[in-house]
Amino acid sequence: MSAPIPSRVLQTVRSYLPDEAATDALAAAIAPCVAPHLRVNEPREDESTSTMPQPLSGLPQGGRIHLEGDLGAGKTAFSRALLRAIGVTGRIKSPSYALLESYKVFNLYCYHLDFYRFSDPREWLDAGFRDVLREDALVLIEWPQRAGDLLPAPDLTIALDYAEPGRDATLSATTERGQTWLNAIVPLLPPPRVATPPRAGG
Repeated sequence: MSAPIPSRVLQTVRSYLPDEAATDALAAAIAPCVAPHLRVNEPREDESTSTMPQPLSGLPQGGRIHLEGDLGAGKTAFSRALLRAIGVTGRIKSPSYALLESYKVFNLYCYHLDFYRFSDPREWLDAGFRDVLREDALVLIEWPQRAGDLLPAPDLTIALDYAEPGRDATLSATTERGQTWLNAIVPLLPPPRVATPPRAGG
């Protein structure tokens, strides 16, 4: 596992997710970035190039994604959607109580963690989670801020905020791998929400 390093944002993209289908679409766009078995170099005849990520050949499998947002903001919903898009079948449980749920698809290990219940940044180390932060595994961490600055920098941070009826999503790349992901999925993302100007007084 690489040593913890300060996160330096290389690129940020904002998108508005109006409903659950948009969240699923975001997860489906990211899935080929972390899972080589989903990558394609050329679209099939029945697929449009506008709905597929650009080729990601040569990019290593796995990656670290941190998920931030208030309770109920959609962190677990996104994680489930991404795991489904990768190919996880059966029940996908929230890690809120067990703290860690693990899966394997082909040779890709997936670890879904939730640090909400931690009150001390070192608790995740005491829980023995250091070994799952493999660079060749997909690691999804909800409430990463509860670990302070002890975690390695993520490839991508996804911050979700309520914006009725949907959610605003801010995607920030902090590694070159994360930046490659963003470059691949930007053409597939819905645009950010346009703020409604305040009404003139009078």
